[in-house]
Amino acid sequence: MLDIKRLRTEPELVAQALLRKGVTLDLDNFQQLEAKRKSVQVSSEGLQAEKKKASKLIGQFVAQGLTVDQAKEKVAEQLKDLDQQLAASAEALQQVQNEIEALMLTLPNLPHASVPDGKSEEQNLEVARVGQPRAFDFPVLDHVSLGERRQQLDFESAGRLTGSRFALMRHEIAQMHRALGQFMLDLHIEQHGYELVNVPVIVNDQTLYGTGQLPKFAEDLFRLSVEQPYYLIPTAEVPLTNLLRDSIVEPEQLPFKFTAHSLCFRSEAGSYGRDTRGMIRQHQFEKVELVQLVAADQSYQALEEMTAHAENVLKALELPYRKMLLCAGDMGFAAAKTYDLEVWLPSQNTYREISSCSNCEDFQTRRLQARVRVDGKPQALHSLNGSGLAVGRTLVAVLENYQQADGSVLVPKALQPYMRGVERILAP
Repeated sequence: MLDIKRLRTEPELVAQALLRKGVTLDLDNFQQLEAKRKSVQVSSEGLQAEKKKASKLIGQFVAQGLTVDQAKEKVAEQLKDLDQQLAASAEALQQVQNEIEALMLTLPNLPHASVPDGKSEEQNLEVARVGQPRAFDFPVLDHVSLGERRQQLDFESAGRLTGSRFALMRHEIAQMHRALGQFMLDLHIEQHGYELVNVPVIVNDQTLYGTGQLPKFAEDLFRLSVEQPYYLIPTAEVPLTNLLRDSIVEPEQLPFKFTAHSLCFRSEAGSYGRDTRGMIRQHQFEKVELVQLVAADQSYQALEEMTAHAENVLKALELPYRKMLLCAGDMGFAAAKTYDLEVWLPSQNTYREISSCSNCEDFQTRRLQARVRVDGKPQALHSLNGSGLAVGRTLVAVLENYQQADGSVLVPKALQPYMRGVERILAP
């Protein structure tokens, strides 16, 4: 959530920053709500002052000749009327504050000054390119054809069991998928210093409000029932970031670095017709997530480090990729700055996103009330999240980049210990 103090003191600057993300702020509406809030608040404070003054009148009424009981009764009548007015004022104040909060919950984070302008992915900036795409001397197959030739990728059975955009993996491909997740976890825990967390894949609505998925992106989520506010997580970022909800930590405890390998569920609302073939865009997938909660003055250094941690997975697997700095209009709702890592997919002859690493600054932690004590005063932490990596997309990249002319696939050297020394899968 944006800092409302900044919106009150610098409304034009905030509105201009939001425009960079393609969001038009109705300043007139906000300022009308603020004027109403101030008016009701001033009225309420005046009534409180009257009540305080009235409660001291008993002695004056006694001095004027009333008995103590008469004086108390007269004051009680005045207080009763004031209490009714105060209750009405409190209700009006709560209503306008609810309207302001509802507006604030719809506003995305502001882009950092270093983020380039732009409206879509075409305006993203390539920061680096690592590795050379392989030159094939035989017709390249996509991951679907490679897996189905050996009956190890089975979309037909998954479709019967559930529906479209689900995958069933068997034998060596299932083993490689599992091995990739464990390889990533080991790398992040042993080399990058993350703490392993096993998270629930079902969370309540308060948890999703904390990280910004609700209320704006409800249609992207799988809700389990109408009666209970339980949802399947879209990413382990949600429970991991919420671990410090309603907490005040000490500076020496920072940074918090969490990683988790979890199932993720997304309805893919608005993506109909996109990537319908294969495992690129699924309703259910697995991801190794990275989350950091750090001091405000450390978050941009942490963003560079976290992105490098995700890159190290691609480097270890020797997969060609490029690093992209997203333009303001292509960033996520909660992000102030985002790097995407895009892996080379030979079958598509292009780079496709495999990781997104974002600094959300204090946007999420304001909602979460996740704070650190600085000079005796609580101060909002900064939160960061990134994929380290999307397991299914990494599997796709390995299958396609390491394929051989006979349809087999070489196992990357870094992954072989996790595959019991197997050097080739899908052999004829």
